[in-house]
Amino acid sequence: MEPAPLFDEADGPEGGRAFWLTCEDGVRVRLGWWPAEGAKGTILFFPGRTEYIEKYGRAAREYVAAGWNMTAIDWRGQGLADRPLDDPATGHVDEFEDYQRDVDTMVEAVGMLEGAALPRVLIGHSMGGCIGLRAAHRLPLKAAAFSAPMWGIRFHPVVRPAAWVLSALSRPLGMGGRYAPGTVPETYALAAEFEGNMLTRDEDMWRYMRAQLTAHPELALGGPSLHWLNRALVEMRGLLRRPAPDLPCLTYLGGNERIVDPAAVRARVATWPGAELVVPEGAEHEILMELPEVRDSFIARTIAFFDQHADDPVSEPSMNDKAGA
Repeated sequence: MEPAPLFDEADGPEGGRAFWLTCEDGVRVRLGWWPAEGAKGTILFFPGRTEYIEKYGRAAREYVAAGWNMTAIDWRGQGLADRPLDDPATGHVDEFEDYQRDVDTMVEAVGMLEGAALPRVLIGHSMGGCIGLRAAHRLPLKAAAFSAPMWGIRFHPVVRPAAWVLSALSRPLGMGGRYAPGTVPETYALAAEFEGNMLTRDEDMWRYMRAQLTAHPELALGGPSLHWLNRALVEMRGLLRRPAPDLPCLTYLGGNERIVDPAAVRARVATWPGAELVVPEGAEHEILMELPEVRDSFIARTIAFFDQHADDPVSEPSMNDKAGA
């Protein structure tokens, strides 16, 4: 591991560091690490599409203060990780399973860090919730929590069939790297106005996100490619057809969610034995960027949830799940 930048705009706890990691296929990603003194365990935080480590510095403050290490990752294709296309503003991945290579590299690296205490638990937000759901089948974890997980994408019913067809044809027609319809190169948090935005009702957190992206525009990411959309649709469909992992689960979903598909989240939780779904009234997509009563509830509930399950037996990974499979 080599040192990597961790920008001050994260506003994270003291002692935070970042590292460059190289995955087995040669892709370089970035790992963020915030250690807690005498840690109870380690939170593997999986950010969403377009996101980056610094966005969760303030959340890390709370988890570290509660005695949990927190680590986060810049997925391939975003943040400061390697980006595969000539247009770096396009969110793209060759295969959705490639994110599991990033997961394995992250877990291996965390195991080498001083103070990286066991047990390990998972928080996945949005796209990180989709990556996290597959990882939960594979990793030895004690519990998993999700924030607006991308277990489905919200489309108008008329648009959904077209999204499948157009995205499936994009690569054979040489258009796989083009932006998905309705998306633009500029990242949403800079392109949109606060009033009416789909991320948060908290203007202070809106400014926090915008300040990071303004100070470090290299962190920004625009819309997804058509090929990314197709691979995401295939992955989400496959994951929802599988039984849920044998793992305690807590999920938050905004009452005014407009980005991921609430029906898909409800369907997954309904078939996950013992899983709990919390729906804060009026909340938007970014639960950890929402009004204080929403984000404080999520943080407090996840800390109590992880503390409760810290001594549980670890989940047994499925032999059928391998990175890149």
